[in-house]
Amino acid sequence: MRRGVAGRRPERPPRPSWWSDAVFYEIYVRSFADSGEDGIGDLEGVRSKLGYLELLGVDALWLTPFYPSPMADHGYDVADPRGVDPMFGTLGDFDVLLTEAHRRGIRVTVDVVPNHTSNQHAWFKSALAAGPGSPERERYHFRDGRGPGGAEPPNNWVSVFGGPAWTRVPDGQWYLHLFAPQQPDLNWANPDVRADLERTLRFWLDRGVDGFRIDVAHGMAKPAGLPGMDPGTPAHGGGAPGDPRFDDDGVHEVHQLIRKVLDEYPDAMAVGEIWVQDEERLARYLRPDELHLAFNFRLVLTHFDADALRTSIERSLAVPRSAGAPATWTLSNHDVWRAASRYGGGAAGVRRARAMALVELALPGAVYLYQGEELGLPNADLPLEAMTDPRARSQGPEFSRDGERVPLPWEGTLPPYGFSRTAQTWLPMPADWAALTVERQLEEPESTLSLYRRAVELRKHHPAFRGGDELQWFGAPAGCFAFRRGRDGLICALNTSASSIALPPGEVLLTSSPLVDGRLAPDSAAWLG
Repeated sequence: MRRGVAGRRPERPPRPSWWSDAVFYEIYVRSFADSGEDGIGDLEGVRSKLGYLELLGVDALWLTPFYPSPMADHGYDVADPRGVDPMFGTLGDFDVLLTEAHRRGIRVTVDVVPNHTSNQHAWFKSALAAGPGSPERERYHFRDGRGPGGAEPPNNWVSVFGGPAWTRVPDGQWYLHLFAPQQPDLNWANPDVRADLERTLRFWLDRGVDGFRIDVAHGMAKPAGLPGMDPGTPAHGGGAPGDPRFDDDGVHEVHQLIRKVLDEYPDAMAVGEIWVQDEERLARYLRPDELHLAFNFRLVLTHFDADALRTSIERSLAVPRSAGAPATWTLSNHDVWRAASRYGGGAAGVRRARAMALVELALPGAVYLYQGEELGLPNADLPLEAMTDPRARSQGPEFSRDGERVPLPWEGTLPPYGFSRTAQTWLPMPADWAALTVERQLEEPESTLSLYRRAVELRKHHPAFRGGDELQWFGAPAGCFAFRRGRDGLICALNTSASSIALPPGEVLLTSSPLVDGRLAPDSAAWLG
């Protein structure tokens, strides 16, 4: 038997990190399951549904913020990043949830929000009390105003949530908030801010969490002098080239700090929410000393069109590959319309969302599912008086994210469908969701939930998924595409045309809709082995 140099065994290729092809499941904690009677989801509610998540087959959870907060932005205005809001339970509840999830083989990642705090955070309160020029104010971005008496904001920056990105305090100074006024931006040039984030990361890592989702990961650093925005920059922009509010070069020092801490904890990871359009700049976040993963939103932003989707997939693979990192894929999250509604709504929207689920789960890399996606939930149509999203108040009801945040339907035929012991849930649940409950769909082999369960199982265990990470594209009719994983791996075919099409050769493993005389129906996808 041939041995390596000097009699040593040949080195084995490194084992892929657990997150490189994991199926993550985003839990919007307020809307997942309520263990009590206040109509708001909580940590015990999550723990009570771990059996369901194990049945679904997910590898890891992403929990949205459950920290103490006045809830101006439903938890993304954090008053204490190292605690649990009583609304959601206790630290003990979190520890029990974490322990049981790990016992079931499910990892747990949590949100961190380093760009800003709540205006009820102890630091901000002390900054207001200390006054201009104080060390306390240096933890944030306080500035004197422009014009007579400093009555105008320090620059022309606008908030992502609408209106000026500055709010004036009684002593005349202004503070910066790229989001709501209740979310003042931290000053990342201040050593206190950096030390506090490190303390927060270690707090949760020492409790056993498996990683973090970094909120607004492109936003922490601000350019020197806070130069004004180009008038043509979109207010919501985030990643528009030349937008001084985001993607400043200094942000990479923050991610290097985060990575340095994570490297002390084997198997811990971080994924960044990065809305950056420039692909070269996006790849910088995935350098070996920065983030492990970066959210890829291209599928979310692409219409249900085969040519556009193929281009989106190819570009999505190129960026992380250039940095030596895994790709990520998602169709939904708590900030965007649900896929079934985005693809047209009604029966057609559900068919297309099911097809895209097979495309997403066929691709190499990590997948992020959003709770309720596996049920085919649409956006709920809510009356204005029921909306709670600060964007609905500042920008108008058409900007509300409440429709994708409505609580999950678990069982029964009437609201609250087993979500809570009270019908008065924090957002009202539609009266026509009885057919979409987990209970109903578990009993139906052709349900969207059954499709997701089978797809995740095949992704984990079928040998076709061991074909490799490179995609080989087939020729396909107009409005269609087909790709193979590696040389002899899984084939995924998508039909966005109006006619049924012949499938490539191979054993049909799964289809999103029934075949029509052995052909792939419109608005459908198939897997072949």
